[in-house]
Amino acid sequence: MAKDALGLLQVHTGPGKGKTTAAVGLAARAAGQGLAVAFIQFMKPDESGEVDSLRKLGVTCSHFGAKGFLVPDSDPTPHREAALQGWREALIYLKGTEQVDLLILDEICQVLSLGLLDRGEVMEAIINRPHGLEVVCTGRDAPKELIQAADLVTEMNEVKHYYQKGVKGRKGIEY
Repeated sequence: MAKDALGLLQVHTGPGKGKTTAAVGLAARAAGQGLAVAFIQFMKPDESGEVDSLRKLGVTCSHFGAKGFLVPDSDPTPHREAALQGWREALIYLKGTEQVDLLILDEICQVLSLGLLDRGEVMEAIINRPHGLEVVCTGRDAPKELIQAADLVTEMNEVKHYYQKGVKGRKGIEY
């Protein structure tokens, strides 16, 4: 693929499973075609299984998240601080300080819906990204502005899920 064909904005959102998985698959495909890829995970304090695989393919990976879930009445400060750390790293690519062909912002939609980052600032940086930088944003509850700005939006919807049968997250499958 010609690098000048890059530069679109993709969003994977919705309540169903598969948003990060789709982004990981795209990262692997892009790296396999010789593209430079950065994969930034928000809301995830620990590395999950896909990170080792992506690193072996030459993908630059980082993760930012506070321990525990952000629930009503909990202190959002550690989550906000982790999101800001991740955002500072994302800006390195979004401002062109370091160049990649594909930037994946995993769970950025959730970060924005929870108000952990300034939505206007994030949108401005994504819209004004360097020419040719393909960006993929994942997470539940993608903001309207992001959906409107996107070139492709995929909504993952749950039709049936084994969690309903009591199956817990499994190493190598969900993380």
